[in-house]
Amino acid sequence: MPLPNQKTYTIEDIYALPDGERAELIDGQIYYMAPPSTTHQRVLNYLNTEINLYIRNKDGKCEVFPAPFSVYPELEGEDIKIYLEPDISVICDKGKLDEKGCHGGLTGS
Repeated sequence: MPLPNQKTYTIEDIYALPDGERAELIDGQIYYMAPPSTTHQRVLNYLNTEINLYIRNKDGKCEVFPAPFSVYPELEGEDIKIYLEPDISVICDKGKLDEKGCHGGLTGS
């Protein structure tokens, strides 16, 4: 819950960020993201590849999306106060995907 006199942000504030500036929106508060390190990107690339290969080898129907990829845990149409960009997202319900990202009903961490 925000402190008294602390502004509550919405998804519109995220959309208004300058190009190239990345942030997440959690409970109406903006958390700016630092650029990832080279080591971080190497690990992310390795994990993304391994997860993709595992799914493919098991004839899975899930899709893997590396960051930046938009995740909206709240259902479309609500006053969105949560917006995330996980390092890796595995989406198995393609009905939750559109051109903006993944919407609603997320489970896990």
